Amino acid sequence: MTKRIVLAMLCFAATSAMAAPKPCEELKAEIEAKIQAQGVTSYTLEIVANEEVHDKNMIVGSCEAGTKKIIYQKNDR
Repeated sequence: MTKRIVLAMLCFAATSAMAAPKPCEELKAEIEAKIQAQGVTSYTLEIVANEEVHDKNMIVGSCEAGTKKIIYQKNDR
């Protein structure tokens, strides 16, 4: 019985850790790696507060429990 309780507690702790909000800099780095893997060289990624987003089509990520967004803009050469 005790083993089942411990197992249940470990499972709960693991799922809680997986649902933790991701820091913006970490998510930005992951997105940047994916963009560069596609061969895009001239772009801007910016972390902004929700209120500063003017074009929802530019949003490529949400971080810090949804309080901030990461926006992408392709730069012309």
